[in-house]
Amino acid sequence: MAIKITDECINCGACEPECPNGAIYENGGEWRFSDKTEITGSFTSKSGITADADTEHAAISNDFYYIVPDKCTECVGFHDEPQCASVCPVDCCVPDPDNVESNEDLLAKKTSLHP
Repeated sequence: MAIKITDECINCGACEPECPNGAIYENGGEWRFSDKTEITGSFTSKSGITADADTEHAAISNDFYYIVPDKCTECVGFHDEPQCASVCPVDCCVPDPDNVESNEDLLAKKTSLHP
């Protein structure tokens, strides 16, 4: 499953540079599939979003840092545990029950982001 950031986030920013997929964004910041990935051109995400990799998408949260579920792999293929959760000083990076995925699914997502 993907990780999400709860409203307990203190906007410290410790998590953002740790994400190998560039899935974490500052509150209010627009996001792109191409950020910290190797995706170019047209891309279709697991959830069915089809867009140019450089297209900016609206922020998911204007109040606190957020994780784009279509880019989160829980660090599978990079690290043994989600790095955002390991550095968060207030433990607000938690499993997202709305985006449950198997390790195989997460690895396939990682491969699609970093072909």
